[in-house]
Amino acid sequence: MSTEGDIRGFLASRRAKITPQQAGLPAYGGNRRVPGLRREEVAMLAGVSVDYYVRLERGHLAGASEEVLGAVANALRLDEAERAHLHDLARAVARRPARRTKRVRGPLPDSVLRVLHSMTDSPAFIRNGRLDILAVNRLGHALYSPLFTDEAPRPVNIARFQFLNPSGRDLFPDWEQSVNTTVALLRTEAGRAPGDSDLTGLIGELVTRNEEFRTAWAKHNVRLHHTGRKAFRHPAVGEITLDFDAMELPAQPGLTLTAYSATPHTPAHDTLRLLATWAATEDASAPADTERAGSH
Repeated sequence: MSTEGDIRGFLASRRAKITPQQAGLPAYGGNRRVPGLRREEVAMLAGVSVDYYVRLERGHLAGASEEVLGAVANALRLDEAERAHLHDLARAVARRPARRTKRVRGPLPDSVLRVLHSMTDSPAFIRNGRLDILAVNRLGHALYSPLFTDEAPRPVNIARFQFLNPSGRDLFPDWEQSVNTTVALLRTEAGRAPGDSDLTGLIGELVTRNEEFRTAWAKHNVRLHHTGRKAFRHPAVGEITLDFDAMELPAQPGLTLTAYSATPHTPAHDTLRLLATWAATEDASAPADTERAGSH
C-alpha cells in the first residue's frame, strides 16, 4: 500500500475509535452511518475546515504544519506512539528524511557484542525494526531456541517465525497479545522507514500468506515497546512469564537491545535458572553463529 493509503487507513481507523461522547460532543440521534466521529466533527475539534481535513485523510499530509498535525492528534486523542506515527507518515509523503533512515551494515561493533554477552543472567538479543535478530546471548538463544533451527533462514526473524511456523503458537501462549504487538511494531517501523524494501517485502509476504496477520495489519495499530511482560511456553522448561526492557542503541540507529528478567525468589526466576542449566547442555557455538549473521 502507498503512504497515502496508509494515511487514509490510519486516520480513518483512529476516527472510528472515538465516540462523540468521548470527544465531548453531543450525540445526535441513533442513525449515525459511521462508527466513531464524522470527518466534519474531527475538523471542528482540530480547528480546520472540513475540506482541508478531508484532504488530510485522503493522504495529503505534505505541507501540513506541526501545529495542524498536533491539532488533529489532539482531536483524535492519539497516544504517544500514534502521534509519532502520524508525523512519520507526514514526513514520508513529503519525502522528507525520517528520524531513522541510516541502516546498520556489516558486523555489529565488538563493544556492543561484549555488553550483550556479559548479560549472563538475562536472556537478551539485538534486533532491527524488521524484527530480525542480529545478535543474541546464550540465554536468549536458549529462550528463543525454536527459532534457531538449522532450516531457519538467517537472520532469524521473529514475525516470520510467529506467523509462518507452526511452532509460533507453541512458543507464545498469549497469542492474541503477541500477534497485536508484533504487527503494531512492524506497522510503526513501516511509518518510520517507508522506503525499506526488505521491510516491505516481509510485510507483503506475511499479508499474502497469513490471514491473522492480514486482519491485524488492516487495523493500523502502532505502539512503542519499551517495557512490559511476555509469556513463553518453552519446549524444555515449560511456561515462563518474564519482564522485558527494550533500549534503542544510540550509536546504532534502528537497533534495539531487549533484555528479559525475573524477580528473585519467584517461580519465574526458578524457571529462568532451569533454562540456564538447560542451555549449558546445548551447543555453545550456536550464539556465535547468529551474533553477526544478517547484520545490515
